[in-house]
Amino acid sequence: MTRTSGAQGAPVTVSRAGLPGWLDPVAGAVETIRPRQLSRFLPPENGSGRQSAVLILFGEGDGERGPELLLMERASSLRSHAGQPSFPGGALDPEDGDPHGDGPLRAALREAEEETGLDPTGVQLFGVLPKLYIPVSGFVVTPVLGWWRVPSPVGVVDPNETARVFTVPVADLTHPDNRATTVHPSGFQGPAFLVESALVWGFTAGVIDRLLHFAGWERPWDRDRRVPLDWGS
Repeated sequence: MTRTSGAQGAPVTVSRAGLPGWLDPVAGAVETIRPRQLSRFLPPENGSGRQSAVLILFGEGDGERGPELLLMERASSLRSHAGQPSFPGGALDPEDGDPHGDGPLRAALREAEEETGLDPTGVQLFGVLPKLYIPVSGFVVTPVLGWWRVPSPVGVVDPNETARVFTVPVADLTHPDNRATTVHPSGFQGPAFLVESALVWGFTAGVIDRLLHFAGWERPWDRDRRVPLDWGS
């Protein structure tokens, strides 16, 4: 699959060409996943909601840790999802272009660069998941998947937005000891990952959980194990 953006802004291409073999299950899953297989929270039919995008970036990692996923922790001072581990990303800006076209691709790369300092020219986008909805903040989110073809240094760019930037080995995300279920005070229950001294939950954990499942990477884990949202704090 190859897709190139329209005229506005620099061209953005989505391509599976040259991906490492270990990413084939993820790339294949992206082609078949339907919206309700990802989440029961889908964009409002009336078109409301703030358009946004996140970058789900896989890297080769080093020889010991193996393939990894880039995550960040949002600053505790932010209005939305404060203090939560998340994928890099945010709302679309006008210069990103059509939110129903390639705007989310540009937004995902732009936000990742602004939040983590990564060099977007080293990222190969290889897939786009269906748009999802985060009711608590009203964001309509397009998950954009990338391969960190040429890794670049990353870290906190603006402490007012980002508390830290880190990578998590895929092997840690699939390990049963690092998996649990969180229960929100509202009663909502969802998957969680206890990795890199962080509790990954909510939207981010839900997407990771579904990707692991449909890529065939999921290992049996104890779904009755409960952890509080303040785990590790």
